Amino acid sequence: MKIKDSILTRFYKGDNKLNLLNQRYLPRWIVVLIDTLLCAMSLALIYLLLYNTPVFFTEEIAVPLQAILLIGIHLFFFFLFKTYAGIVRHSTFTDILKLAFASSATFITVLVFNFAYKWFIGKLIFSVTLLFLYTLLSFVFLLLFRVVIKESYQIIKSKAKGVLKKRVAIIGADDQNISLARALTTESDLPFKLVGFLTEKLGSKSYKLLGRPVIPIQNNFTEIIEDYNIQGVLIIGETLSIQEKNAMVEQCLKNNIEVFNVPILEKWDRKEDARAHIKPIQIEDLLERETIGVQNKLIEKDLNGNVILVTGGAGSIGSEIVKQVAEFKPKLLIILDQAESALHELELYLNETYPDLHFITELANISNMYRLEQLYEKHKFKVIYHAAAYKHVPLIERNPHEAIFVNILGTVNLAVLATSNKVDKFVMVSTDKAVNPTNVMGASKRVAEMYVQSLQLKEDTHTRFITTRFGNVLGSNGSVIPYFRKQIAAGGPVTVTHKDIIRYFMTIPEACQLVLQAGTMGKGGEIFVFDMGKPIKILDMAKRMIRLSGFEPYRDIDIKITGLRPGEKLYEELLNDTSTTLPTHHAKIMITTVPTLAFDELSKKIKQLIKVATKHKDQEVVRLLKEIVPEYKSENSIFSKLDK
Repeated sequence: MKIKDSILTRFYKGDNKLNLLNQRYLPRWIVVLIDTLLCAMSLALIYLLLYNTPVFFTEEIAVPLQAILLIGIHLFFFFLFKTYAGIVRHSTFTDILKLAFASSATFITVLVFNFAYKWFIGKLIFSVTLLFLYTLLSFVFLLLFRVVIKESYQIIKSKAKGVLKKRVAIIGADDQNISLARALTTESDLPFKLVGFLTEKLGSKSYKLLGRPVIPIQNNFTEIIEDYNIQGVLIIGETLSIQEKNAMVEQCLKNNIEVFNVPILEKWDRKEDARAHIKPIQIEDLLERETIGVQNKLIEKDLNGNVILVTGGAGSIGSEIVKQVAEFKPKLLIILDQAESALHELELYLNETYPDLHFITELANISNMYRLEQLYEKHKFKVIYHAAAYKHVPLIERNPHEAIFVNILGTVNLAVLATSNKVDKFVMVSTDKAVNPTNVMGASKRVAEMYVQSLQLKEDTHTRFITTRFGNVLGSNGSVIPYFRKQIAAGGPVTVTHKDIIRYFMTIPEACQLVLQAGTMGKGGEIFVFDMGKPIKILDMAKRMIRLSGFEPYRDIDIKITGLRPGEKLYEELLNDTSTTLPTHHAKIMITTVPTLAFDELSKKIKQLIKVATKHKDQEVVRLLKEIVPEYKSENSIFSKLDK
């Protein structure tokens, strides 16, 4: 009685609910028992089907004894191939293969024994028809048992969570999409049910792939969505052009269809399951830019076997430069930053992702020249990627002296260190805000540009100073996209500073690829400007992000115009009025030549600027910045009065 009660309580706890989902798995003896009963059912069914027919059981031995022999041999092969070893609700192709081997081995063994008996005795023990039907029927029953258990478990699991699988279609029907479909149909835990393939390339509904229809969508997208009850679509980004991807997303958004982005299967991390790679499409995935090609051999020649320093290495741009440099196997990679937590996280990431990379993280402030000299003596780096900077416009507008310490003094320190130790190359990351600056941040970066340009003109300068200038990067720390995401997640409102404000955007990997590429091209003193594509209206971006999140702008999530922040422009420029540009052998990179001051004159003014900054005299700091950078005109700022 106690044994019976203990078994019962495993599946039922008296709360009017079956305790099925909490079971780890069926005990192996129960699986063997069920399989044996299914074999007996198969034999019984065959008996009924063949009763009183010319191909009925032979009479050499009694029918019950035939059943015991046949099922006994089958049971032996169950144990030999361990068909009971897998968890039934997670049965795989391997488990089915084991069943097939056990059934086939039973058939062959009994058949051989059957004909051997006839050879010696002259009679058959088993009807050959019986053996064939038994093998076929028992395998079908065993297979159905596992399929029913597996599917039932998934349905119960889905209903227990209150969520049924989302009905999805895959855009496209090429090899990549078929591979994705195969992953969807084999991964039982995925919250997706594949409906079919949507394509514009086939004009017939007669095609099928993996048992799912290939559905043409020339002019009837809305109708198809309704007919097939499609709730979401999956897009492999690399299989469509940017224009095709955007057009498809717009169609889906109009029909309230969720869109998921999937990388090509070659880029999947095999340590993760498929769920980790199928994510809702992001605004970054829809950037209207074609993929940028870089010349990896030139970059490898620059970096392979070299000792490289990356300043600001834990920041958005710096950490991506670090990751890309790591691919080219430098002799030693030194990562410098003053953000302790971010630096620690990057160190953990590199240890796991690049176990063979020789790198060291250094906690330091670039405005401390003594510390930088120590680092050089310790590591003797030959290439510097200078990405350390203060970049947030409103914050710097309230603290101009801090921009002087990091953006200007830090750059001066590194540049002096580079020239005095004959470092081969110094690549500085600048910004489009340095062009006709309207804020302290942009002006401080322009002074940094001017300093390395003027230093390059000195006769005894061995180091090649190269400046790279680009606009906003999508998803960087503190940038507009993560900010909008937080506002949408909180239910809004989404805040935009001006209805007409526009910005150039580039993804972080793209920007860093071009930084490395420009580093291979510079002879010294150039400012490289990147082709940023078309500018994007921030208000349009906000609306699209809201719609991608499944909401309707102004109805579900409000958008508020808050007014331009101190020092903020309506639009950014990559070149100023006095610039001229020259093409390079890379279509996305141009060289701009900008006049600068003589080194001695500029150096004297910068020393004065730094001295004033140490006294926190912000008005005087900005006045001196305007003197060094005449095109600097403050906008929407307390420093605007200095322009008068």
